[in-house]
Amino acid sequence: MTSPTALPGLLAVHAHPDDETLSSGALLATWARAGGEVTVVTCTRGERGEVIGPDPDGLEGDGPRLAAHRETELARALGSLGVRDHVFLDQVPAPDDDGASDDDGAPARYEDSGMAWVAGSSGTARLGADVPPGAFVRVPLDEAAARLATVLTDRRPGVVVTYEAGGGYGHPDHVRAHEVTVRAIELAGLDVALWHPSATSDDVAAATAALEDDWAQAAGLPVGPTEPAPSYVSDDRPVVVRVPVEPVADAVLGALRAHRTQVQAVTRAPHGSDVVGCYALSNDLLAPLRAHETYTASDQRGIVVPPRVQVAWPR
Repeated sequence: MTSPTALPGLLAVHAHPDDETLSSGALLATWARAGGEVTVVTCTRGERGEVIGPDPDGLEGDGPRLAAHRETELARALGSLGVRDHVFLDQVPAPDDDGASDDDGAPARYEDSGMAWVAGSSGTARLGADVPPGAFVRVPLDEAAARLATVLTDRRPGVVVTYEAGGGYGHPDHVRAHEVTVRAIELAGLDVALWHPSATSDDVAAATAALEDDWAQAAGLPVGPTEPAPSYVSDDRPVVVRVPVEPVADAVLGALRAHRTQVQAVTRAPHGSDVVGCYALSNDLLAPLRAHETYTASDQRGIVVPPRVQVAWPR
């Protein structure tokens, strides 16, 4: 491993364009601002995503066109975060790649698997009934993991970030990204620290309560409920990394706004608020941009992240 004073490379694995910002935008921007090497790997292009608000170009439901559009949104978001190294997982040659292609002769692509909301929940997802043949969840685990292992071996990061085993809120592509990442680390045989976005129930409840202020109400949307809690919320997994959002707030808010088909009502909180801002997804419910991104850690190859590591860089 690197010396205690050196900043190791960071590699983040996310399922769709916008997840890199929603899940770990402040961490990515902080690492990049501090001069660290940052790589983002995106597993699909979000072909089955909804389009928020007016859709004059008819993107929703047109997978290839929506995918192409979301690629441009992702590029703008990464630019705002300061991330220069990006990879789509299906574009990485696997060690035993046989050149498989789709019916048009193009290289086979990993597609958004889609999802369905669990009945009675306020934000828990599951695999839907209509799963496309090229869905990411249908890709053999070792095939996808071998591609990611190639990226890991090439970049050799010290820290890898992806969802915890529940995928944050149960989205099947998020769950698969977790499985692929864990397996890829095994295949690559690297000593890395594996971090997962996580939060305590108290942190989430306090941040959501802060949105009752007048500035958040001006966004014109109701504040989302905190129950039942998604899988990234846990009081059993100790938070070991806290990333202040305020120093990189403009970068994160700019990245959220770049994903205009997926994120709405992006609003900066006034100075002194208990949260940095708010935003909403397609559910039309305001969510807080908390003052800190927080992470738990899984041990890989004997690497243990010291407890309560404070990740904080100059403005």
